[in-house]
Amino acid sequence: QVQLVESGGGLVQPGGSLRLSCAASGSMFSISVMGWYRQAPGKQRELVAVITKGGSTNYADSVKGRFTISRDNAKNTVYLQMNSLKPEDTAVYYCNLRIMAVDAWGQGTQVTVSS
Repeated sequence: QVQLVESGGGLVQPGGSLRLSCAASGSMFSISVMGWYRQAPGKQRELVAVITKGGSTNYADSVKGRFTISRDNAKNTVYLQMNSLKPEDTAVYYCNLRIMAVDAWGQGTQVTVSS
């Protein structure tokens, strides 16, 4: 059973930066597609960024040029570096792991962008 634990959320001013981390248990991390999603109050969960086992990445248009997803297979960890944060980035951010029939989610970490 895969477990994902996010960390790094918090309160930041507009224009600031945060780095989210997601640590995965188990042995499937290195062959999994990893993603970051977010859900703002009253809105549906949306994809923020995804990274394949080979390191290819894809981003939502709203975060391109500001957010960077990366992974460290030796540490079973995926990261989301968030720069130039905006109030509309405020949401609960979730880590996701997908491999074959496995679709695992973390518990989420709150990111609040406010002055």
